[in-house]
Amino acid sequence: MLYWSVIFLIIALVAAVFGFGGIAAASTGVAQILFVLFIILFAITLLVRLLRGRP
Repeated sequence: MLYWSVIFLIIALVAAVFGFGGIAAASTGVAQILFVLFIILFAITLLVRLLRGRP
């Protein structure tokens, strides 16, 4: 998921350089949503792993 977030961020940067504002804004929005989702899932996974006591 973090991979896709970085891909959309790169697409947004390239689109912004070439002047495609709509595509850049949409790609940035998708990248932000995926990044937040990644952080939430990472935190949940970390908490579950800590609560189970596995190293």
